Amino acid sequence: MIKVLLFAQLQEEIGKRSLQLEANEWTVKQVKEHLQQKYPHALFQAAMAAINEEYAFEEDIVKDGDTVAFLPPVSGG
Repeated sequence: MIKVLLFAQLQEEIGKRSLQLEANEWTVKQVKEHLQQKYPHALFQAAMAAINEEYAFEEDIVKDGDTVAFLPPVSGG
């Protein structure tokens, strides 16, 4: 099981703070693609990811028991 944490706009768009995925080993990219298909109105492709509180790249592996967090881009002025 992979725990997914959602922040800011993603949390608002989906209406949840966290999700659970039945997966043993996916790349960050695969997790994003899966969530984008399930929630097409959310912008997962633009979000930054962190695995177990460390920033991650698209090709990094998310394993069973890991927590992956998605942080949408921030704009401001």
